[in-house]
Amino acid sequence: MTSSISESPQVYDDGPVRLFALASVLWGVVGMLVGVIIAAQLTWPELNFGIPWFSYGRLRPLHTNAVIFAFGGCALFATSYHVVQRTCQVRLFLPALARFTFWGWQAVIVAAAITLPLGITQGKEYAELEWPIDLLIAVVWVAYAVVFFGTIGLRKVRHIYVANWFFGAFIIAVAVLHIVNSAAVPVSLWKSYSAYAGVQDAMVQWWYGHNAVGFFLTAGFLGMMYYYIPKQAERPVYSYRLSIVHFWALIFTYMWAGPHHLHYTALPDWAQSIGMVFSLILLAPSWGGMINGVMTLSGAWHKLRDDPILKFLIVSLSFYGMSTFEGPMMSIKTVNSLSHYTDWTIGHVHSGALGWVGLISMGSLYHLIPRMYGRTAMYSTRAIDLHFWIATIGIVLYIAAMWIAGVMQGLMWRATNPDGTLVYTFVESVKATFPFYVVRLLGGLLYLSGMLVMVWNVVQTVRAGRIAPQRIPAALATA
Repeated sequence: MTSSISESPQVYDDGPVRLFALASVLWGVVGMLVGVIIAAQLTWPELNFGIPWFSYGRLRPLHTNAVIFAFGGCALFATSYHVVQRTCQVRLFLPALARFTFWGWQAVIVAAAITLPLGITQGKEYAELEWPIDLLIAVVWVAYAVVFFGTIGLRKVRHIYVANWFFGAFIIAVAVLHIVNSAAVPVSLWKSYSAYAGVQDAMVQWWYGHNAVGFFLTAGFLGMMYYYIPKQAERPVYSYRLSIVHFWALIFTYMWAGPHHLHYTALPDWAQSIGMVFSLILLAPSWGGMINGVMTLSGAWHKLRDDPILKFLIVSLSFYGMSTFEGPMMSIKTVNSLSHYTDWTIGHVHSGALGWVGLISMGSLYHLIPRMYGRTAMYSTRAIDLHFWIATIGIVLYIAAMWIAGVMQGLMWRATNPDGTLVYTFVESVKATFPFYVVRLLGGLLYLSGMLVMVWNVVQTVRAGRIAPQRIPAALATA
């Protein structure tokens, strides 16, 4: 295969897609391994070994950054570059810039892996990285936007398929969120102070924090859902009109939900209430998208029996629906007074992260990777099925343990004697939580084990396959 063939304008540019897809699998193992380690540390604190760089406070942000931005981010780059070419029937705009986004993003990930264990952090949830790395993120993200929207600008198809709407909104929103929330005054190479102060800083942070969930972890992955479920099921999306309504309702509403993270804080009560109201409204577009994805299997439900990739994709939507019901309920102030600061929140986060983001990513990558190596399927279908069941059982154990522990903690903390004194000390609630932390650790180990099965399957698929450039269709058609 000569370079002239691979660089021909008549074939798709899948080099960056392959790089990001393989990197996603690698970083998934790393991020989930760190998650298992800190779950073990919460169960048995002596596993910190008294080493500062190995402490929970250092490893926890490393875990969140690795699973969100390394695993999830690489999956989003891979799938968006793959989808935008197929639905627009053109090569990537500025292929060299697309490759720069890969190496630039890997540099961000490595920089995070070095600085966070050293305690170099801004201390902001999902935005811990210090200002030099923030600048690199901004540069890479602008390059990503140029490649993605440039490709759409060159499209041969008049219509812009809805998956690209979600990918595009995710790219624009994350750029705005990152730049605004990361505004800081540097005082040294690895230290800066936020441009905001007090309650304003908290408000900006959770405007960013919840929309990192809303756009990075939801809108982007809905782009995957709207392409890979119809492709894998070989069915048209259930309702294209509903997909457009879903897009505009979700994109508008999500931006206003952040204050629900700040109930019972110094944030003005009216701002807290606005966050609660918009969170409740979010239930409608979220479930509209879930129903649209699941109902795409209308007339093809039998495929779930034999297609483990469809199991990943459809079950991920079940977790998406469950998480987007639970989130609005937890934003109600009376419910939040019980759930806040408890492990119920951790259960909610991981039902979305493991169940929705993890499974939709794995299903999409299982569809994508063999086609990048000249195959129609992964090396082992049975291994995909094994991965699905191990991961699903792990998720159920994890979130059930955290739900029970969280409700128990909330009830113990608010229990009072007739004279107004507390029934339980905080230490008693920690002791009562221990068995559930063991179950959480077991669930995490199962989920990590499933990821290791995926690594083996991907390696075997790559070894058995070959890189074969895919030609762009000569006859134009709608996506």
